[in-house]
Amino acid sequence: MKQLPEEHNYTIAEYLELERVSELKHEYVSGEIVAMAGATRAHNLITVNVARRLGNQLEGTTCEIYPNDMRVRTTPSDYTYPDVVVVCDEPQFEDAGLDTLLNPTVVIEVLSKTSEARDRGEKFSDYRAIESVREIVFVSQHKPRVEHYVRQANDEWTLHEVTDPAGAINLSSIGCTLTLAEIYERVEFPPPKQLRSVKRDSQAEME
Repeated sequence: MKQLPEEHNYTIAEYLELERVSELKHEYVSGEIVAMAGATRAHNLITVNVARRLGNQLEGTTCEIYPNDMRVRTTPSDYTYPDVVVVCDEPQFEDAGLDTLLNPTVVIEVLSKTSEARDRGEKFSDYRAIESVREIVFVSQHKPRVEHYVRQANDEWTLHEVTDPAGAINLSSIGCTLTLAEIYERVEFPPPKQLRSVKRDSQAEME
């Protein structure tokens, strides 16, 4: 097992060859290697919750679900690892390695402080450009908030944002539903900053 050398521009062939024996996961952005940061407990819980719930609903169908480790080619020069990806057509792969998916149906990203800007920016744009992608979901790990983007017939995208802990999203392209209670099972959120401030002020007055 190897770790990829740093500060080097790679060809796609070099990246794939090295990535397949690397101890760490890396994304590939137009010749540059981007190391993936470690995930928090909340991030891992959410990813597992989503993958488990979707896996249960997709049992017996032709769909396949891949959490964490399935690399996706988003453009001819970019490769990434979505937190959860589902494919319901016959899976298409870049080569005989069968580890680089070309035709995802649903892409789900759990947002973190280190990745949110890129997830919402270039990666979101790249996912929308993949013809097979029908739905994209962003899940916050810091508060109950799920953003669900759906491709329309004219290739426009609509947003359904859910913040109600009793709410749900319907992934119509794969025939699945995820409630926020399922997504955030066992995830604990810190109290709002404003409430903490009010509490401290109240304690100070009592003293």
